[in-house]
Amino acid sequence: MDELMRRRVYGADHDDPDPGPQQGHVYRELVGGPLDGLLLDVTGWTARQLREGAGLVTEIGAYGPGGHAVYVPRADDPAHWDWDCDTP
Repeated sequence: MDELMRRRVYGADHDDPDPGPQQGHVYRELVGGPLDGLLLDVTGWTARQLREGAGLVTEIGAYGPGGHAVYVPRADDPAHWDWDCDTP
């Protein structure tokens, strides 16, 4: 958990003095694509949402501002979500 505590959470402002994970929250690590290395806070997500993954808004994907990066959980390691594609 120490390694996770030093990481930045998706959605945290770049100038946030504490952009890392918070105690009591549940996270998934994003792997590959434009959001590689960020943590996604999935606290309170349903089992269905956790199985399906997420399309996350990002300005640095293939479609620029307003585009989305789609991440899906690994079948053998659901704590890591792999980049699938960028969408408008």
